[in-house]
Amino acid sequence: MATKSSKATPSAANDGTLLSEAQILKMGEKDYMNPAQLAFFKDRLQQLEKELLKNADETTEHLRETVLVPDPADRATIEEEHALELRTRDRERKLLKKVQQSIASIDSGDYGWCEETGEPIGVPRLLARPTATLSLEAQQRRELKQKLYGD
Repeated sequence: MATKSSKATPSAANDGTLLSEAQILKMGEKDYMNPAQLAFFKDRLQQLEKELLKNADETTEHLRETVLVPDPADRATIEEEHALELRTRDRERKLLKKVQQSIASIDSGDYGWCEETGEPIGVPRLLARPTATLSLEAQQRRELKQKLYGD
């Protein structure tokens, strides 16, 4: 089983290129959260951060455009589209915060380790959800508690 070791700073693979998902999945437990893996996840998170910020800018520009539509049904449709876009951006704003926290945890050497148990979160889970802070088992326990006892 992998254990949390000294805090390494992320860097690219030995030849300066980032690894692929397939290469990361092939690595053994002893390679868990090595500098090359940390560089891969940091790059993925930074790309996600850029995309979220770009979407926010596009929404801001889109909402600034004022279109005067005389038909009440058309106006209602436009307002509903704006409301949906704002709800989506609010979700993305929350995700952006998690992405930035994940980047900070890479920089501090804590990325990839469960906040609750200290065990590895696992590469497949991090590939699916790079902002995960709990192992699958810890997340399932938390969701079960929430279901049984509420928030």
